[in-house]
Amino acid sequence: MTSIIENEYLCIIRTMNITTSIKTKVARIDTGEVFTYDTLSIPQSEFSAAAKALSRLVANGVIKRYKKGMYYKPKQTVFGELKPREDELLKNYLFEKDKQIAYVTGVRLYNQFGLTTQVSNVVRLASKDKEIKTKIGSLITKPAKSYVRVTKKNVPLLQLLDVMKDFKNIPDMDKKKGVVFLKQKIENLSDDDKDKLASFAKAYPPKVRALLGAILEILSFNELSGSLKETINYLSSYEFGISERTLPTISNWNIT
Repeated sequence: MTSIIENEYLCIIRTMNITTSIKTKVARIDTGEVFTYDTLSIPQSEFSAAAKALSRLVANGVIKRYKKGMYYKPKQTVFGELKPREDELLKNYLFEKDKQIAYVTGVRLYNQFGLTTQVSNVVRLASKDKEIKTKIGSLITKPAKSYVRVTKKNVPLLQLLDVMKDFKNIPDMDKKKGVVFLKQKIENLSDDDKDKLASFAKAYPPKVRALLGAILEILSFNELSGSLKETINYLSSYEFGISERTLPTISNWNIT
């Protein structure tokens, strides 16, 4: 009998500790920010107690449930309650257990880079292992292929390679502006990131390696450009709509 009472007592204490911990973590979250069990670092063994604690916070109006497993702290304005931003909601599909597993690509990314004026309600999420399809407010997410396993550190490099992959088809992009953008971004990378960029490019289609090689060559990173040239069929040609005035090295890479 004593052991049963002790176990019940320990269970109550553990539940109280979990509840206190969750309240403390939620208090640190900004209004409008979306969070999940992962965000709160709740171990799976405590999910049941955590669910009850979160339900009580919902009932008390401290937080709101956006959908199963996703919550946010409501923000009141003179116009009423402010819902979480779509970008904020989107983040929760890019991470799993605090590790980035996907990234934004396609027209939405190229708009953020200032390469196109077009805005799309379709967001492409690239991942190596997952196909992410969902609807977030007015946004529709569709899967895209990541040629390299996604990590938080390599996302900016993969996004640059995606620009090269889609270069010819980015809506209303000025090709000269696109080349200038890539040259500046690549030139400003650290030596280590330049090496990684060239290494990742080898997993992409040959046209990406050709364009990157031409840019690295014009920037005088000859060792890296040479390593890419070895991976390309010298009989193949690649159409990007770029002139020699814009990128003088294109003839060395069969780029038109």
